[in-house]
Amino acid sequence: MERRAMFKGGAAAFGALAITAVTSGGSLTEAAQAYPGLLPDPATAPVPNSGRPHCAVSHDPLPDPAATPVPNPPFPCNLTRAERQHLETFDEADFVVFSHQDWARLGESHAKNVRVHWPDGHYTDGLDRHIEDAKALFVWAPDLSIESHPLRVAKGELTAVTGVAHGTFTRPMPDGKGGFIQPTGKRFSINFATVAIWNRQGTMDEEFLFYDQLTWNRQIGLA
Repeated sequence: MERRAMFKGGAAAFGALAITAVTSGGSLTEAAQAYPGLLPDPATAPVPNSGRPHCAVSHDPLPDPAATPVPNPPFPCNLTRAERQHLETFDEADFVVFSHQDWARLGESHAKNVRVHWPDGHYTDGLDRHIEDAKALFVWAPDLSIESHPLRVAKGELTAVTGVAHGTFTRPMPDGKGGFIQPTGKRFSINFATVAIWNRQGTMDEEFLFYDQLTWNRQIGLA
């Protein structure tokens, strides 16, 4: 799917298609086929059901996942097989591969030439470099783990997932200048988000990481 194609056409028309798709439990394509012209109000003009399961969406706001454990929700409704596989692969990558430092398996989720964008704006290229960066986190927080993805979204080759990283600053942290920062023994619990672009082989070509470094530093006693 071409990402830019989602933004072609008028915003009102796209909104009408989206409302119709959600009402029917179908897709935007099915909604467009059902109403090729100006779409009627789905509230007064019922849309034929596509046969797909209706998605019940909870509107209750989430607590802060970093402070209050949030169980992993069900996968979104009406995912394609590829979209669901992307989310399942990402769950496995965080909950099992990363948390248990099984680096030989990281290639199951990340392409060999993956580009990873970090919150400070720098990026790295290549699976080997990404593994080394991940290993470096466990040097000073060996109990680091990711156990939940409170929000998971997939559309075509794109996924957006939030998670919580837990750990404790118990080992000396390299300061990047040849020295070490002594551990504070403080525990951290950090919200993060990852946006990924997947290829046809089912691995990430590009990954964008977002988290608040200042909050992280404050929690481990460095700010």
